[in-house]
Amino acid sequence: MIKTLIAANWKMNTNFSEAQQLTRDLLSSINDDALVETVICPPFVYLQEISKLLEGQSIKIGAQNVYFEEKGAYTGEISSSMLSDCCEYVIIGHSERRQFFGDTNEIVNKKLRSAIGHSLTPILCVGENLEERENGDAEHVVGAQLEESLNNIEKTVNLVVAYEPVWAIGTGKAATSDIAEDIMRFIRSKLADIYDNTFADNITLLYGGSVTADNVKDYLSQPNINGALVGGASLDAQKFQDIIDKAGEVAPL
Repeated sequence: MIKTLIAANWKMNTNFSEAQQLTRDLLSSINDDALVETVICPPFVYLQEISKLLEGQSIKIGAQNVYFEEKGAYTGEISSSMLSDCCEYVIIGHSERRQFFGDTNEIVNKKLRSAIGHSLTPILCVGENLEERENGDAEHVVGAQLEESLNNIEKTVNLVVAYEPVWAIGTGKAATSDIAEDIMRFIRSKLADIYDNTFADNITLLYGGSVTADNVKDYLSQPNINGALVGGASLDAQKFQDIIDKAGEVAPL
């Protein structure tokens, strides 16, 4: 059984006091639901302090990105060894990193290797843009992202894959649950091709792209969707709690 996972990507939002308050609000509102694992991914500068607030709590903490080198003259970058002191998860290959910062599949592969080497659980993001979707290239694009990102990475890793159609991120235009399920089924099949069926059947697959309390149950009711990567709605404690509550209603027992 794959446990339902709801992950919050705060992106470049909140100042320090807002981040602290949001965390406290989440801690006071989120039910300790054993059926749903909750992860929050604040900006880098707050990770240590937020991790202290979460000590002994059920909410896990993750980072939004990582650099693949261990240390050195890489101004502004954060290594996996730094993150491993306070994080369990790290988002890798988010479409905004690919679009604005030039994260290629090769770079994503290096980041995955680094994260895995420091016992971080990577949330590998894949997804097509609107032009690729309209041209019927979604599976080709996502398949290439998976193959190249996971090149020579052992199947024993603890891995989460998030499908985030670029055209649905922050636009309010969510992919239908049927569209998402079609790609998720393809992702699981591709993972079976890369590794094997047992590995693929046990990978947690998340949907990301304008997820709300109104639509999350539709996604999680699909057989190949095990959770959600939530952006904007995760910045409101009550909205995020509502998403988690709805997810719990359809989570496998």
